[in-house]
Amino acid sequence: MMLSKVDLSEYEFSEIKRLLKDADNNSPKLEDIWQAMDQVWDELNCDSENIDWQKLSLYYQHPVWILNSLFIEQDPTSLQHRSSIAQWIAENDFDNILDFGGGMGNLAIMITQVAPEMNIDLYEPTPSQYAIKRLQSFNNIRFVDHLHSNYDCLIATDVLEHIPDPLKSFGEMIEAVKLDGYLLIANHFYPCIKCHLPSTFHFRYTFDSFARQMGLRKIGLCEGSHATIYQKISNKPFDWDKIREQEEKSRQNFQLNQIKEKYFYRWLRKTINFIKNPQKGIIKIQDKLKSFLNENSPN
Repeated sequence: MMLSKVDLSEYEFSEIKRLLKDADNNSPKLEDIWQAMDQVWDELNCDSENIDWQKLSLYYQHPVWILNSLFIEQDPTSLQHRSSIAQWIAENDFDNILDFGGGMGNLAIMITQVAPEMNIDLYEPTPSQYAIKRLQSFNNIRFVDHLHSNYDCLIATDVLEHIPDPLKSFGEMIEAVKLDGYLLIANHFYPCIKCHLPSTFHFRYTFDSFARQMGLRKIGLCEGSHATIYQKISNKPFDWDKIREQEEKSRQNFQLNQIKEKYFYRWLRKTINFIKNPQKGIIKIQDKLKSFLNENSPN
């Protein structure tokens, strides 16, 4: 990974070098980036159970997010996901796009490369100076610190798992999109890094039901990416009492849903695969039986 002092401040450069000292600086792996994020989280004494907004603000302004941005620009999987999203955007006749939590503008730049006529707002209330400088040459990309309600399409990739109240932010996203507009949402409600808040993890099983309740229709996955496409089909006000009631049920059922996923759904998938390809399933069973017999046969 190439670092340039021209693009970075002295502090940003030294912090990134410090965080990469135990990794291969030329080609750090995803695990190295996650480790760096967790290291900064711990150094700032952040706590996912007891949110301190001042510490959280310092964390999300730290140069580790520049490091994450630089990694995204070189990682094949990240590039594939964002390229697929950008291509889907380009194939649709959108005028105004909002990248909610757009970070350093990686995705916005990719969209501009395939659809230079589209206008893109990046919702980042406190963008870094690095991000501001790198986007100065793009006339159709701008940072915004508030939302209007007339976007054709909104994108939010890996955002909601960082937010203490994801439904409130999700509601703001929906309200920012015009009727019949689209939202591309990619969530990762899993504990891969410490800044993914455990209070959000139950949404991995119930997010689509909240989307329906809040006036969206699920279109499906954006092919080649980790994002799901939703269309806004209603402008009815949100029934927050009902939404919060459903949220509490989702939270209470989290452990049960984990058990279902681990045991029942895994068995169901295997059963379906066996029905689709019984010969392959029989061969697997025979191999496991042979292995068991070999391990337990008397010498």
